[in-house]
Amino acid sequence: MTEHHHHYPSGDVPSLFGPSMGRTVVHVPQSAFGPAPSAPDSVRTPLVGRTPLVLRDRREVMRGLLTAAADETGQVHVLHGLGGCGKTAVAQAVFNEVTRGGLRAGLWVNASERATLRAGMLAVAADRGAATAELAAAHTGQRASADLVWYYLHSSSEPWLLVLDSADDPEVLGEGAWLRQSPQGTVIVTTRQAGSPVWQGAHLHHLGVLPVEDAALVLRDLAPDAGSAEEAEKVARRLDCLPLALTLAGSFLSRQLLESWSMSDYWRHLDDDPTKLIDQGSVPGDAERNARQLVGRTWGISLAALADAGLPESASLLRLLSCWSSDPVPLSLIRPEAVNAAHLDALEPPLTGSRVETALRGLLDHSLVSLVSLDVGGEPMRCVKTHGVVLDSVAAAVPEGQRPLLVTAAAELLQGAVPASGAPTQEAHHVGHLVPHAANLLRRVEGADVAGHAVALGTRLAAILFESGDFPAAVSLAQASAKAAGQWLGPDDPVTLRAAYQAAMSLFRLGRFEESEALHRQVLDIRERVLGPEHPETLQSRQDISEPLGQLQRIEECMATLRDTAEIRSRVLGAHHRDTLHARALLIEHLSGADAVDEFDRVGPEIVAACEEHLGDESFTTVTARHNYAYGLYRLDRPARAETEARRALKGRERVHGPDHALTLSAAVLLSWILGKLGQVEESLSLGRRVVLGQERALGREHPYLLATRAGLAEALAAAGDSAEAQALARQNLPVCERVLGPDDPVTVKTRALVG
Repeated sequence: MTEHHHHYPSGDVPSLFGPSMGRTVVHVPQSAFGPAPSAPDSVRTPLVGRTPLVLRDRREVMRGLLTAAADETGQVHVLHGLGGCGKTAVAQAVFNEVTRGGLRAGLWVNASERATLRAGMLAVAADRGAATAELAAAHTGQRASADLVWYYLHSSSEPWLLVLDSADDPEVLGEGAWLRQSPQGTVIVTTRQAGSPVWQGAHLHHLGVLPVEDAALVLRDLAPDAGSAEEAEKVARRLDCLPLALTLAGSFLSRQLLESWSMSDYWRHLDDDPTKLIDQGSVPGDAERNARQLVGRTWGISLAALADAGLPESASLLRLLSCWSSDPVPLSLIRPEAVNAAHLDALEPPLTGSRVETALRGLLDHSLVSLVSLDVGGEPMRCVKTHGVVLDSVAAAVPEGQRPLLVTAAAELLQGAVPASGAPTQEAHHVGHLVPHAANLLRRVEGADVAGHAVALGTRLAAILFESGDFPAAVSLAQASAKAAGQWLGPDDPVTLRAAYQAAMSLFRLGRFEESEALHRQVLDIRERVLGPEHPETLQSRQDISEPLGQLQRIEECMATLRDTAEIRSRVLGAHHRDTLHARALLIEHLSGADAVDEFDRVGPEIVAACEEHLGDESFTTVTARHNYAYGLYRLDRPARAETEARRALKGRERVHGPDHALTLSAAVLLSWILGKLGQVEESLSLGRRVVLGQERALGREHPYLLATRAGLAEALAAAGDSAEAQALARQNLPVCERVLGPDDPVTVKTRALVG
């Protein structure tokens, strides 16, 4: 045994040693403690993965850290955020800046594990002047290692910056008292954990993803010839602007030899297997050297740490979240009673309602998710948000046997937030925040059993969107539902046909009449063959194909389908059933223009009265009947009678659908036309302007209805003597009319004449 006597000048004794002038340490052979951890090759150079060519964005945090590194307050600064968000890159940029010119010593330690932290910190002590004997004693446990290191950091003759990189387990720093302050230098810690008590007193800096413009520049820094700025932004958005994913994508595009993908090519292939494609941008050997350099493996570090901390169910919660999208997920979806009802305790690890809170807290602490607030109908809604690249890589790693259970549970949980069938339109408006999750759920479907749940959910949501007037979202979700159902259930399955029918309805509202008619025809033919000609769903298709047929001027065919539908329903359901009356209400519109004026005069008022009597004034069918009757009176040049019905129809539409719905705007423009005929010019023009603005929002700038309304308003303005506004509207309208409707369409011809 050997005695070591270590003496320190008065006032320089490490704080935990007390005031004594020296200490005797008994040396025990190193073999009693096992081999000492090997020292890093350098603490003067950041031993990290690839360095970004240019550090994009991060200007504010860089400014604050550089200011802190230059002062003498000795503060600790903690950079925290999701793995791959660029914490190490920021620390490295600060390190390089403050050490340039030798004004400050830079010290870099890998703090990802106990062994590397201890070895690195002892190497820091050696760099600052610790003697070999002192280091040997610390290595063998005869000296307090942290005290030795911090004595020499306090005593350093030059100021320093110490970076403790990848300190994802803060307890390691806390247990050994490795994290301290010194007036001689500044400490920067990078970590995924934001909520540790170890950071008490430190300055916390959260790093998120990059702004999309800077994210696109990261791609173009690495692959400048792979695409335009617009293409780079498209890829950046798909990668959710995560720096690690952007770096790997740019590296892949810059290193290709046998193929030459553009950024657009890369974007198209991302839907196939995003995690695998992104990780192809890694440098050979990265997978073996450092899992932090791969998006497919870096989150596993955090999940393993959570499992070691007694929170294995955090992995199951993250897998559940991966069934949905990266948009905010309402916390109400994962409330304990809902999770218990979804039988997620059958997962491995099991997830029960009582453990959701702790599992979510674990994900938050490791920056795998974040809490956000979402405005839904003017009310704040608490949500959890997960990065899209995290979700894709987690979903790809879900064990095969657990996928069906997860997707089914995710569908059931989402279904609980969807208004029930038959809910009033006004109450069903605020479902837009659920649409991305339903769409992503369809991407996760594997197998017929799972497809039924997900497709039914997607179709129901699409129907609600259709009813509320969000036709672009409705058609997108309905088409995705039909595609998934066709793949897993087959084209003749009733679930597939319901989704396709909803897509056909939404295509009609978007003004895509040919596509709507073709899809309606396909669904109708299959329903007649599979379900029979008198099945309610077959009759539904026969009724609703009339709408695109009418717009395509196939009036006789349109009226024949409505008459057939009404006749069968009357026989099967009764003459006064809601569905029977609805088919007859739709027929009113076409009677006034089909050489059937006598029939219009006879059955029009009769149908409206029957709807009022049997369905009530608030019924959608009653409002539709009155709207169509008013339109017929207008076409037959009976404006005085038409005005009364049109005003009642407009009020009814506003009550049923709200003031901004496309059908309400249709009733408003009809009243505008009628008032124009009656010479009530001011109110007519006011309504026309309201409708143009509303249809731009509700239908889009190229919808045929909007083009017709704008042309009609321009014509009315010209007749009223306001030629300047009329000319401006016509010039705005003409190029769109020529492109969308064609040069010979009546609306285009009218608009061209107004332009002069």
